[in-house]
Amino acid sequence: MSELDMELASGLAAFEAKEWTRAKQLLSALAEEGNADAQYRLAIMYQNGLGLVKNEDYARKWMQAAADQDLAVAQHGLGFMYLHGECIEKDEARAAEWFRKAADQGLAGSQMVLGMMYEQGQGVAQDAEEAKKWYARAESAS
Repeated sequence: MSELDMELASGLAAFEAKEWTRAKQLLSALAEEGNADAQYRLAIMYQNGLGLVKNEDYARKWMQAAADQDLAVAQHGLGFMYLHGECIEKDEARAAEWFRKAADQGLAGSQMVLGMMYEQGQGVAQDAEEAKKWYARAESAS
């Protein structure tokens, strides 16, 4: 295991153990170097004020950076931000785009949300058949 992998593993372990100060210390440098997992965890910390001052700009910056690297959970997180106008201006159409990217990677939660959006015509044209398709994919993925 390389030193970088060990740093990431330590940072993720600190995050999971809710050792926020240590997690931020370990993950910040990795996030700056472009590690999507570290960027996603930092986004969550900034979004929720975990061990640091809540900062919507940093939350959005890191979530976007991780999502742009095709990290499905970050794409889902960014979709959530757009859907609810959290840390970013509400935009249901953009939310649907990000949920679709994560759903296409097999993330059941995004498939379920996308089904709901098609069922309700939220950010996309209302389409019962498309909703059923996404609900079925979510069910088979879980």
